[in-house]
Amino acid sequence: MDALQDYRKAQDDFEAVLAEVRPDEWDAPSECAEWTVRDVAGHAIWGQHQLRAWATGEDHPDQRGAPGAPNPAQLAGPDPVAAWRAARAGSTATLNPEALARTTSITGIGEVPLGAVVTLLTTDLVAHTWDVGHALGRDVRLDPALVTLAFDWARAHAVRRPGFFGPELAPPDGSDEQTRMLAFLGRAPWRRDQTPPRRSSSSAR
Repeated sequence: MDALQDYRKAQDDFEAVLAEVRPDEWDAPSECAEWTVRDVAGHAIWGQHQLRAWATGEDHPDQRGAPGAPNPAQLAGPDPVAAWRAARAGSTATLNPEALARTTSITGIGEVPLGAVVTLLTTDLVAHTWDVGHALGRDVRLDPALVTLAFDWARAHAVRRPGFFGPELAPPDGSDEQTRMLAFLGRAPWRRDQTPPRRSSSSAR
């Protein structure tokens, strides 16, 4: 798959897990520190709005859903699935070859073409698909090709600071690639009630 196909698959998978959230689950704590499930949805919605702004050259001063924002749920509103679908449609319509060639500046990464940002957002959606499902007790099996893509991107570009990726965790011996990718991004899918030993990001392989 090319970058846009991967991105659309990540969007589809994120939308599928959102569609499974029951009304009484939106305000449950998520796997992202200090964010509810609705906050995660709001952050992903913000990403769609931001991508559209980058693609069109328009200003997008609304930072309520940015990484580390205190209350991204504001962007999700009472119907997060509908808000996500509207934001996705508006963003996807702008992703033409000219837009993907535009250059933008990404915190911790620098100046990159928008086509590279698409892979960043694919990684973000893959992680948050797991965050939402796991927070609600689902057994989330991510698309293997997207897991590999996200793992490769994270090892090359992960920004480790509050609001971005947390410290890398040490997964159990013999863990599959999904578990190792999630551990690299600071998540512990193997145990819900105990945090394993942390390792520094410099030990990534």
